Amino acid sequence: MKNLFREYKEGMLRMERELGCFFSVDELGAENAFYQSEFRRCNQQVRSSVDGMVIALKDMILCKGLPVCAGSRILEGYIAPYDATVVSRLKSSGAIIMGKLNQDEFAMGSSGENNPYKVSRNPWGLERVAGGSSSGSAAAVAADIIKGSLGTDTGGSVRQPASFCGIVGFKPSYGRVSRYGIISYASSLDQIGVFSSNVKDVARILENIAGYDEKDLTSINIEVPRYSSMLGREVKGIKVGILLNFLPDELDEETKRFFDIVVLKLKQNHVELVSITIPYIESSISVYYILATAEASSNLARYDGLRYGQIYKTDFNLEQVYKKTRSAFLGEEVKRRILLGNYVLSSKHYDNYYLKAQSIRRKIRDEFEKAFEKVDVIICPTTPTKAYKIGDKLHRPLEMYLGDIFTVPVNLIGLPGISVPIGCKDFPIGLQIIGKYFDEAMVLNLAHWVQEVRKE
Repeated sequence: MKNLFREYKEGMLRMERELGCFFSVDELGAENAFYQSEFRRCNQQVRSSVDGMVIALKDMILCKGLPVCAGSRILEGYIAPYDATVVSRLKSSGAIIMGKLNQDEFAMGSSGENNPYKVSRNPWGLERVAGGSSSGSAAAVAADIIKGSLGTDTGGSVRQPASFCGIVGFKPSYGRVSRYGIISYASSLDQIGVFSSNVKDVARILENIAGYDEKDLTSINIEVPRYSSMLGREVKGIKVGILLNFLPDELDEETKRFFDIVVLKLKQNHVELVSITIPYIESSISVYYILATAEASSNLARYDGLRYGQIYKTDFNLEQVYKKTRSAFLGEEVKRRILLGNYVLSSKHYDNYYLKAQSIRRKIRDEFEKAFEKVDVIICPTTPTKAYKIGDKLHRPLEMYLGDIFTVPVNLIGLPGISVPIGCKDFPIGLQIIGKYFDEAMVLNLAHWVQEVRKE
């Protein structure tokens, strides 16, 4: 058993050097967990459906004793003092925590390029981005280095890289999975999500981390189904909504072609297709980047070198310490979003931007609720394009932001959403399935069906 683990570890590290997925690897902890799991398996004492599964964590998630920097130099050298709730639940379930995964700094980015350390590369083509912000989480699973991973999803940071890397990425309903022990970007939008190469393993991981947590005030106390046992149900008769006003001109032709094939397959299997419109959905990107940056400017105020993080050594006054520290140790994209957040929260612009964005957010929520009176799920592409080349959009932030057009509405109103692969000519393309609040089972089941149909 020992040689088997070491052989796996050596192969993993070889691939990691090429892909840049990991920030740190817990070799000793993972090896011990591996032996313990094997012992339980031999003695028929398996703890759960993820006992022995090798899982790694986006570096926004605290794991006691391991470094956690959120992809930023300002937290370099910080060691997590406790486990996030999802980590303690995985450990109790017998999962093997392999280490911490690469990401965009403070989860701010859609390509994995916005960090000062290294860029995670797409296993389908090393010149391509893996997506973001959970870039390492997606690339490591796609390369089969690990069986599953956890990421955080604030505006699509699980589903978008899953689409780019040709794997499954799932964001549950807001409140379904505890947020205790994750580093916050935008607290009303952040949600821990799950990656794997197949829907069944996603369901297994989810059923082991979901559930009420008194340490998280946003956690909802409702029963968690056994998701993995609910897959494979009949899809005939399900009502699937297709958004008529949400297929922009920028949609890649190949993406549209594979999406149309899925729609045809659904028709052939007697799924009822319903055309729907959500009038305010086209404002989602604007609303998201107002609210997310506003919350980020507040959440990141603590990283000043005095309360948290590194400090810029200087003899200047306190104000200069703040300025020098944050200028030196925060990246350009993070500083851009902090400035935007401060701007929309300023007394001069608060009513025109922040309050108006909150109002439109409520209208988008109301429109989705009306749509879900007619349908069980809604489908659309996960992203408008396939994975692009590293560097292509790094200096064109607005263009990169628009890549989240399909994913951000799900975060704005806290719905469950999944990206499942539907085709690949040269690089993978994903389908997004959006469900009703806390109806993860329906979303996972349809995603499982799509994945099985694609194998035919």
